[in-house]
Amino acid sequence: MARRLRFSGTDSKNGGCPAVHEDRDSGEIIVQGKPLTDPEDLAQLQHFGPQDGAVAVPRELLVSHGPKEMERVPKLIGPEEFGRLFETFEHSAWHLETRGGYASDREDDGYAEFLATGTAPMDLDSDWCVNIRRQTEAGKYVGRVRVVDDPPTEGQLFLLSYARCNTATGEDARNLWREDAERAHLPTEDFWLFDSRLVAILRFDDDDVFHDVEIITEPAEVLRYCQIRDAAVHTALPYDQFAAQLATRK
Repeated sequence: MARRLRFSGTDSKNGGCPAVHEDRDSGEIIVQGKPLTDPEDLAQLQHFGPQDGAVAVPRELLVSHGPKEMERVPKLIGPEEFGRLFETFEHSAWHLETRGGYASDREDDGYAEFLATGTAPMDLDSDWCVNIRRQTEAGKYVGRVRVVDDPPTEGQLFLLSYARCNTATGEDARNLWREDAERAHLPTEDFWLFDSRLVAILRFDDDDVFHDVEIITEPAEVLRYCQIRDAAVHTALPYDQFAAQLATRK
């Protein structure tokens, strides 16, 4: 079935290219312009698939006739698709942890060992650790900032102890008191930021059970989360320094 296209506008003075149209059913934007055909040009395009086409248009066309407002529909993915992001990211993956605890941690055998001994086990042969070590050894950056309550919850103390495992895989693991996080205007959202271009907001229920992930790729929104990351990393302490500070507050 043919699309139902609505003409949005053109900067052409003679009725030719370039122009912008909108699909009235899907909301997709159709841009027509001069095709890029030079192989050297096409080789520079990121995420360019074998079925993709590229056109060149004046910046003014998009400024004048591109969409200015939209009602964003959240894109949700499940745990399996989310897990693949940790295998396919290109240069960086960063996590802001804001919750008091995670149901998945409490279900782990290592959690019971932590409750009994006060120390989380070092399971460097787990699928997670093996993959993260492979990524960091390839020169990629993996980091996280964990927001901690005062006094810390049981789940946060477990993660503080587990940070030894995080750093052993090459992660940049840091911690931040919640009062300092609020002072730095950090959000309460728990999210991962991949390659400074994709945000994955983790969604939990009231029992800390992880359900699904909301994906954000809109550039202005992604930039906001990049700024959040920079503020968090600047304010947080490496986990061992934070643990030493916590010991003095007891």
